[in-house]
Amino acid sequence: MTLHSLSSLFRCVKYIVNIMRTILLLFASNVFMTFAWYYHLQQKGWPLWKAIVLSWLIAFIEYCLAVPANRFGYADGMSGFQLKMIQEVVTLIVFSLFAIVILKEPFQLRYLISFAFLIGAVYFMFKK
Repeated sequence: MTLHSLSSLFRCVKYIVNIMRTILLLFASNVFMTFAWYYHLQQKGWPLWKAIVLSWLIAFIEYCLAVPANRFGYADGMSGFQLKMIQEVVTLIVFSLFAIVILKEPFQLRYLISFAFLIGAVYFMFKK
């Protein structure tokens, strides 16, 4: 293995690690945001002000993860459009699990078909 090919391999691995860092931070932020936006739906006895305050406290943690995720991704060469598309797909994955496990809502085939179209959108977003 030549020095040049080793250097290229190192750059490729670094790029993949940086993208995964962005995606993992987006997943973590979406877990918090999903709870901030939807957990209070199960708490029917809560007054509205309590749901709002708790949601904002949870959302603060989400912002502490989402802002670095987007800054890292953008600095690593992803466009704003690409970051948004990744975030939307991550949101759907996280929300689907939340809706099934926490809200006890059934998952339907039409949701899966819709998600497949969104994955297609991601493909075209990143196609060079």
